[in-house]
Amino acid sequence: MSEILLIKRQGILLPMTEADTETLNAMESGAVYRMKWSKPRNGQFLRKYFVLLDVLFELWTPDNVQHGNRLVSEKNIDLFREQLTIAVGHHDIYIGINGQAKAVARSISFAKMDEVEFAKLYSRTIDYALKHIITRKDQSYETIDNWVSEIMSFT
Repeated sequence: MSEILLIKRQGILLPMTEADTETLNAMESGAVYRMKWSKPRNGQFLRKYFVLLDVLFELWTPDNVQHGNRLVSEKNIDLFREQLTIAVGHHDIYIGINGQAKAVARSISFAKMDEVEFAKLYSRTIDYALKHIITRKDQSYETIDNWVSEIMSFT
């Protein structure tokens, strides 16, 4: 099954890109095709979220932890992103085979959440950061959001 992006212009669905045009042209003329449609989220906003995560990761300082006979304070961006997603409430709880409950981060893929839900995740991430990651108390939601926007304008 292929996926293509279409844009509606003057009541007609048209392919968005050359690749979408090629896929559409490869479809058999006169054949019936089933379509599920969704409106993709704003890709720039997803990019902004990942810039926010990168900024917060750089600001975050992990506590040193004793593991066996060595002191560990290594930062891991993937683990940070997963744990931050869980911390802001975007997770499910599962019971493992050992009977223990475990939080598992939900996907932030376009197919799994709409723009409104994604905006809430972005907002909750900044709120959490202001309470637990950013040590300067003169920072606000707007300050953090502006930082992220400025960083995005450089790339």
